[in-house]
Amino acid sequence: MTAHPTMPSDDFVARREAGANWHAQMPDDKAMLRAARDLTKDIENHRAAVYWPDMIGSALVGYASLAGAILVDSPPLAILLGLISSLTLYRALLFIHEISHFRGNPLPGFRTAWNLMVGIPMLMPSFMYENVHTLHHKRTQYGTIEDPEYLPLALMKPWSLPLFVLVALLAPVALLFRCAVLLPLGLVIPPIRRLTWERFSALAINPDFRRKAADGEFRAYVLRLELASFIWSWLLIGSVFLWGWRPLLVTLSVVSVTAVLNQLRTLVAHLWENEGEAMTVTAQFLDSVNVPPPGAIAEIWAPVGLRYHALHHLMPSMPYHSLPEAHRRLVRELGAGSTYDGANHKGMGVLVARIARSTMRPRG
Repeated sequence: MTAHPTMPSDDFVARREAGANWHAQMPDDKAMLRAARDLTKDIENHRAAVYWPDMIGSALVGYASLAGAILVDSPPLAILLGLISSLTLYRALLFIHEISHFRGNPLPGFRTAWNLMVGIPMLMPSFMYENVHTLHHKRTQYGTIEDPEYLPLALMKPWSLPLFVLVALLAPVALLFRCAVLLPLGLVIPPIRRLTWERFSALAINPDFRRKAADGEFRAYVLRLELASFIWSWLLIGSVFLWGWRPLLVTLSVVSVTAVLNQLRTLVAHLWENEGEAMTVTAQFLDSVNVPPPGAIAEIWAPVGLRYHALHHLMPSMPYHSLPEAHRRLVRELGAGSTYDGANHKGMGVLVARIARSTMRPRG
């Protein structure tokens, strides 16, 4: 077992604790990067026997419990079923993250099946993450203004954190408006089409991010999914005239809970301490978060491998089912006090408190 210092020097420790922007000067821990590569070569294949049952089972349980929440007369039971639906549909939805990292076609038919079962019904087809999320992993773009998934939340005002989370409550209404109204308007008004694509067609948190135009085969793929999403959005709206408001309102409420849970996960996926400069891979890793066992609750709020988000930044193409074993191997090889150990945290509460404290620091 080889031990490595949590930070390259005491100076970096002092700068990090002081809130200084240490990221741009952080050298790479080459031993850690080499270990991550060499120790995991035998577990890098995507296993269909894991992906398919997990995704389909999560979706089916989610929709069945959603139907129960709509149909039952008991408010407490309806709330319980709605919560179960939110959690299981949340898990099913997060396979969009895995799809965004597929190289080639490791699981034939999986992307299409996911879009039909989850992406289109929840008005979040896979193109909203494909060719977007991978920008977040680019060596020269992570943490910069060109990163669609980064905001220096730890360096912002204290009120920015609750606002960041609560705005997710509006996500289902915004998605319904995008698909039912903006998409058809964009067919006749090109500026609306351009605005919809650049600003409202990516699951991004950076308000300055502008999505580049799709082309070629990907553009045709987007158009097919947008047509399906448009049709589905109006079926949802039309359901009010057949079954009243309850089914749609319960559905929107369930998706709102799912969106807020995802936003909370996003809030603690990173430490958000970078001020816009390009970072080394090791700096990106240490600005990201693992919440490994023994705690079990992280598997609920960060499922499908996302409790190992820092490890994912070391090995973006590693399938989610292999991350727990990769983590065990790296812990065993690198040991306590290593750079790898520096990205492991105890839980959501600790992380939220850390970011909240950082927003309250006086800044010169």
